[in-house]
Amino acid sequence: MRFTYADAMTDPAFYVPLAKAAENAGYHSFAVADSICYPEVSDSTYPYTPDGSREFLENKPFVETFILTMAMAAATERIRFTPFVLKLPIRPPVLVAKQASSLAYMSGGRLSLGVGLSPWPEDFEVMGVPFARRGKRMNEAMEIIKGLTTGEYFEYHGEIYDVPSIKINPVPAQPIPLLVGGHSDAALRRAVRLGDGWMHAGGPPAEFDALLTRLNEIRKEEGKENDPFEIHAISGEAFTVDGVRRLEDKGVTDVIVGFRLPYQLELDQQPLAEKIAALEGFAEHIIAKCG
Repeated sequence: MRFTYADAMTDPAFYVPLAKAAENAGYHSFAVADSICYPEVSDSTYPYTPDGSREFLENKPFVETFILTMAMAAATERIRFTPFVLKLPIRPPVLVAKQASSLAYMSGGRLSLGVGLSPWPEDFEVMGVPFARRGKRMNEAMEIIKGLTTGEYFEYHGEIYDVPSIKINPVPAQPIPLLVGGHSDAALRRAVRLGDGWMHAGGPPAEFDALLTRLNEIRKEEGKENDPFEIHAISGEAFTVDGVRRLEDKGVTDVIVGFRLPYQLELDQQPLAEKIAALEGFAEHIIAKCG
């Protein structure tokens, strides 16, 4: 089992010392949140809170994902970084391919690119991108990123995007893993068909088990049940050694852990020293005992 540390909407000055502390404590990766903006007026709902409330995001600091990741990567040597998740279809895929390949190259290949659909129509509106056919846009964008990050000439002629034969340089020595977030059937199938893994966003244990069952069904349907595939999960089981073993038995490869509730309306007031103590305590009591 590998362990990912997650903290978001905190003091931006905390991220670099947190990344250093997580690396020293033995975490495999650091999850990096993505948010473009917060609209003053919206009737959108958030799919991962019980009541669909989104007000917890207002006034919370979000440093742009690639910029924050590069700052942390420059201050560390081993820990990986995983956007959780980058809102891909609101962005030009050629630009994302350039950003991701540059970041992966400069960090020594320490990037896994978590991608997903934004739940906010406003994100599409302010970026000048149609909200309709966003799933198709996402699929084509993933194909373009996979093609361009090889460093070879690549062209793409789809329903949404048309890219002439181009190449980008530099690219990392190893392919950038593409991980897909989302709980819909379409997201699970996208993860299997186009990605290297799936990212779970949390929820009741029974729901998680149902998602794993469906994911395994799709892998069999697509003839990929024996292919390497990462499963990143948020689960309360991760906070005991026995629970970690149970997650391993279910096929989970990476657990994502944080030590405060992110959906609070109040600004995060937890001191940096307490955050570091929490991640170090988990490493001592769980990571070290899980090998």
